[in-house]
Amino acid sequence: MDIGVCMASKIDDVDYAVLAETLGFSHLWMADSQMLWSDCYAVLALVAARTSRIKIGTGVAVAGTRHATVTAAAHATINRVAPGRVFCGVGTGNTAMRVMGHRPMPVAEFERYIAELRVLMDGDEAGIDWRGRSSQVSHLMPGDGFVGFEPRIPLYISGFGPRAMALAARHGDGLVMAVPPRPDAIERVWSRLDAAASAASRVIDRDRFLTATLTTMFVLEPGEAVDTARVREGVGAFAVAGLHYAYEQWREAGRPAMVGRYAFWDDYVAMLDAAERRDPERLHQRIHQGHNCWVVPEEEQFVTKELIEASCMVGEAADLADRLRDLDAAGLNQVMVLPPLDVKESVLRDVATKVMPLLGA
Repeated sequence: MDIGVCMASKIDDVDYAVLAETLGFSHLWMADSQMLWSDCYAVLALVAARTSRIKIGTGVAVAGTRHATVTAAAHATINRVAPGRVFCGVGTGNTAMRVMGHRPMPVAEFERYIAELRVLMDGDEAGIDWRGRSSQVSHLMPGDGFVGFEPRIPLYISGFGPRAMALAARHGDGLVMAVPPRPDAIERVWSRLDAAASAASRVIDRDRFLTATLTTMFVLEPGEAVDTARVREGVGAFAVAGLHYAYEQWREAGRPAMVGRYAFWDDYVAMLDAAERRDPERLHQRIHQGHNCWVVPEEEQFVTKELIEASCMVGEAADLADRLRDLDAAGLNQVMVLPPLDVKESVLRDVATKVMPLLGA
């Protein structure tokens, strides 16, 4: 089982990426959301120059905001600085698109995008449809030091729902997801992947196909409760970001998954209803305030024990190691840890020094 780090792209946090490598984390996933954080490729370039072992890439690049040629060239550029360490995670843009008031890229359009992207990142010529015209496109000077298509850059598809997960089975080298960190959830994912691969006449090699889920991890002291102030500070940003996503799903598609699960749901909806009445044209901005970085004051009341346990991996070191082994047995290759900004270094140190040694890492 690998443990990776997902990083809210911040241009002056390169030392944090170096710390992740020093502590022995396997991957650094750089989040891409242009109206939330720094540009992910600017940060990746700096990280590539300051590290030597850790695998680095997008976690995940947003298809809806960058043409496939741009995404391919960006990764191939980083691959010149850190050859063999670069990967491309790509998704439809659940947050990046919604903070602009738009929905993520439709799945059918996303499938065309990743098919083009795979060809371009292999350094080959792709047929590109753009602005109503089809044309053949390839990098004109691939051997002159501008980009590096070798070693081959793995393509990991982000998928939250069954249709997007199926794209990973058809086109990807792996699947990036945000399912609850439970073995039964991972087993359901593999059922979907195997079915989609079979329908596409593909056999997935589980030893080579990456499965990674986004969560966060927090190591409790002996006897410490799950919902102390210290724990809430360490996991609250991630837990509430999941609430942001659930609200978007409920509002846009009427999905009832979150309704009734938490006692606070009606209060959370009422809070955002009030925000909409105050400024209906900017609700899409209000929903994601502090996203995966911190908890805004009026949302602190929603960081409950139930919310923490549903979305985060919190426990004493031995318990966390046991849970990771169970996830590994269910077919998960990696957990991606995303701590909040203020305590991110201490969270990584605790995981690296208290949990990873129990895994033999």
